[in-house]
Amino acid sequence: MLRSVELKTFVPARDFALSKDFYQAMGFKRGWGDDQLTYFSHGEHCAFLLQNFYVKEQAENFVMHLLVEEVDTWWQQIQAASLEERFGTRLIPPQDQPWGIREFIVFDPSGVLWRIGQNI
Repeated sequence: MLRSVELKTFVPARDFALSKDFYQAMGFKRGWGDDQLTYFSHGEHCAFLLQNFYVKEQAENFVMHLLVEEVDTWWQQIQAASLEERFGTRLIPPQDQPWGIREFIVFDPSGVLWRIGQNI
């Protein structure tokens, strides 16, 4: 029987250094890294690789979905980090969606859209 261990994606970065700072400010832990890739994680089961690679059309059509336990607490942390002011990004406040998730949206400095939500 085939078993999976983990699935990670490669998130593009227009400005690699700026994006690394952004994700740390968002609350992700920075792990291994070099000039081309940096591993970011949060908790035991959430991780991605930030890559020093950028294609505008790809980045602006890239969506990440992070399911969390307390979305309003995450929203407070995101606001406290002043991401809009520090990184020139855009945020959309939490909303209850008809598909049963309360979520907010964060655009990273490269245009990657993050949907951060919890089941309701």
